[in-house]
Amino acid sequence: MRAIKRAFGVLFVPVVFAGLCWHFAWYAVHGPRVGSLAREAKAAEIVVARADLVKAEAERDSMERRVAGLRGDQIDRDQLDERARALLNMVGKDEVVSPYGPGRQLF
Repeated sequence: MRAIKRAFGVLFVPVVFAGLCWHFAWYAVHGPRVGSLAREAKAAEIVVARADLVKAEAERDSMERRVAGLRGDQIDRDQLDERARALLNMVGKDEVVSPYGPGRQLF
């Protein structure tokens, strides 16, 4: 019995220390916020968000160019004509209308 108590006393501190090391090492890899797997997931989310940002900026730039053609003293006659026809749903007598499918855009 004394040998068991002595072995337990000798091994208690190293076993607790090894358990703590394993615990922190596991969380370094699998932790929900600071683990390397979570870091890779966040990096993938950042890549997707940056791609969405580039797409949104391109769409915004396209809209700004179209709106710039309808402002003040620099009105683009073709764009104004196109916009008026679309809003009023009118065409000329000698024009042919070919509608776009749903979800498709001219620009």
